Amino acid sequence: MPTETLILVLAIDRGAGPAPLTEHRTKAAVPFGGKFRVIDFTLANCLHSGLRQVLVLTQYKSHSLHKHLRDGWSIFNPELREFITPVPPQMRESQEWYAGPFDAIRQNRYLIERSRAGQILVLDGGAVYRMDYAELVRAHAESKAEITVAVRAVNGRGSGTQARVELNEGERIAGFSRPAPTPVEDTLAAPTPDETERLETMGVYLFDRDFLLEEMARLDQVRRHEGAVADTDLALDIVAPVVADHRVVAYRFGQDRGRVTPDRYWCDLASIDAYYQANMALLRAEPPLDLYQADWNIHTYQGQYPPARTVPGATSGNEGIFVNSMLAAGTVISGGGVNHSVLFPKVRVHDGAIVEASILFTGVTVGQGAHLRNCIVEKDVEIPPRMQIGHDPKADRERFTVSEKGVVVVTKIP
Repeated sequence: MPTETLILVLAIDRGAGPAPLTEHRTKAAVPFGGKFRVIDFTLANCLHSGLRQVLVLTQYKSHSLHKHLRDGWSIFNPELREFITPVPPQMRESQEWYAGPFDAIRQNRYLIERSRAGQILVLDGGAVYRMDYAELVRAHAESKAEITVAVRAVNGRGSGTQARVELNEGERIAGFSRPAPTPVEDTLAAPTPDETERLETMGVYLFDRDFLLEEMARLDQVRRHEGAVADTDLALDIVAPVVADHRVVAYRFGQDRGRVTPDRYWCDLASIDAYYQANMALLRAEPPLDLYQADWNIHTYQGQYPPARTVPGATSGNEGIFVNSMLAAGTVISGGGVNHSVLFPKVRVHDGAIVEASILFTGVTVGQGAHLRNCIVEKDVEIPPRMQIGHDPKADRERFTVSEKGVVVVTKIP
């Protein structure tokens, strides 16, 4: 099975993600959970599923992602036909960039044709979840499907970003419908037993190789005779038109098959508020996303930094403290206080500074006596001494990006 499945991870644009965090990086490269990048979850799923022929299709401001793949994911053995390879647009057929998800696949048809794989697994690199793809591949073979689409049960309104799925008997997909907008607080909620079951896509598609190549050829003919083919969503634009004439089957996410503890967590971080809430949820006593399954660790790049520590402040002599927070390596709290926050590597919180309900990216410095509340602070930003952010909404909106729910995104100090 490992060499019979070629994986294409789509990381080609900003996505519908948490701007302005995607101003200088693709959504797949956005930091998450104190030490990871978003794409680490998809790649860890591949690693633990034993599927190790991975092409990461990149395009939008991809340097950060390419560097992370080089530093953190150069772990496979090419002598065993294992690889994780970034593939920016090769422009073999034209001088065009990737126009959409299916066009990115189409432009790399030659890589599919020369692969020995019998099926092609297409994944969205911008979502956070854990899944055993090996069981998806087995279910695909058992059902003799031409396309298998992973679906997940959602609450009444769902994610607001993914296509709704309608099923016939035998888990055959009858059709798709466009999502309706959903309040952020509902996006992480699991369905309750008394709700009517609703199913949504989750950016996971398994195609028979021969079928996919035939569909590319057919759509090329359509393009030549009728013009451009819609290409913004794989489910709505590519899979939906073929469900009546081909065997398209659903695979339910979070079932007992597979080796992942069924936390049934999935989030595509479609806004700043969704991103913020997803990180804050990791601080719950029982977080919805299980990061601690011993045989399903999330691999990533980690710098060789010293341990995180707290020390007394040089001026006040007060102890540095942190409560219910995540602290990554290299972080030092010297006389400051951190509460209910996520701190990435090499953060410095100085004497008398207070950080509450905030996310601080790598290398952030919080100056003496500063106070942050409900903030996301971009990499290497230095918060001046005694500056207050997250206390005066009007002043915050004049200087920074503020989300609908009042989260302040600090990308630089004006």
